[in-house]
Amino acid sequence: MTRQKGSALLSVLWLSAALAAIAFSLSTTVRGETERTSTGVDNLRSYYLAVGAVQRASVELLWGVTRPGRNVIPKGSTYIDYYFPSGVVRVEFLPEAAKLDVNTVPVQDLNRLLLGLGVEPGRAQEITAAIDDWRRPTEGSPFDNHYLSLTPSFRAPHASLQEIEELLLVKGVTPEIFYGTYVAGVPGDGSGPRLVPRGGLIECLSVYGARDRVDANTATPAVLSAVGLNPFAIASLLERRRVKPFTGVELPGFMATVGGTANRLRVEGNTILTIRATARLLQPDGKLSDLRRTVAAVVKYMQPGSDSAIEILRWYDNSWSN
Repeated sequence: MTRQKGSALLSVLWLSAALAAIAFSLSTTVRGETERTSTGVDNLRSYYLAVGAVQRASVELLWGVTRPGRNVIPKGSTYIDYYFPSGVVRVEFLPEAAKLDVNTVPVQDLNRLLLGLGVEPGRAQEITAAIDDWRRPTEGSPFDNHYLSLTPSFRAPHASLQEIEELLLVKGVTPEIFYGTYVAGVPGDGSGPRLVPRGGLIECLSVYGARDRVDANTATPAVLSAVGLNPFAIASLLERRRVKPFTGVELPGFMATVGGTANRLRVEGNTILTIRATARLLQPDGKLSDLRRTVAAVVKYMQPGSDSAIEILRWYDNSWSN
């Protein structure tokens, strides 16, 4: 009788332990799904907040042209912050004139650009040759065998690029070189190396880019290097434009004082730009969420009398910003 009672008690204990494990597993799963759903909802809210900011900024830029003296966005601004009841959005203005035209940029400029992005000299020369081969009508190209040997194989078009993402198919161009990556920075406070962003070709080349002069207020250091500016002139220009955007009158004189030339530089003057918005939600405690959502649109402002004043040439549901 005592043995039977002991066996029953042991069975009850094992059953209780099994039920407790099942309950713990179920509660963990439910909690994980709840957090995942909450994150998904916040991501969706951030997306529409960023989309709304892009639309608002595109219209306010138009007002700055059609309503002189009543600029909602100050002339020459490279970004603006919008404060909404549900969150904060930083909107960046990236004129396509700050980038080089991928279809016409000279080979020497393209090579300097890749070196400015941190690509090794030998690899930079190979990629430069591959891009130039891709965009030019050529028969019997040495790169064709490479593309035909891939799986799946394809033939290089040997024609102008229609979209900048075509560069991802060019021999030697990796996602890190195209989109950018993070590299170890120089320690500054004794806490060890930090990761710092390094830009990619997508920030420097465009099918709508400049053919001769680039925008001095928004061009990246790699683009400034590509058009022939020396390191001192680039550093001086970056430091000066952080204080205040250049005007067309100020730029030549400033470049002369730093030993550079303004022959390959300009200020604005392009009707196509990328509007990029990064949204962060406000939490119940009033702090900003760590979750960020970035979208972007390539916008063209049409001539007066057109059917639409604004035309979106390209939309990016997912973009990246420093």
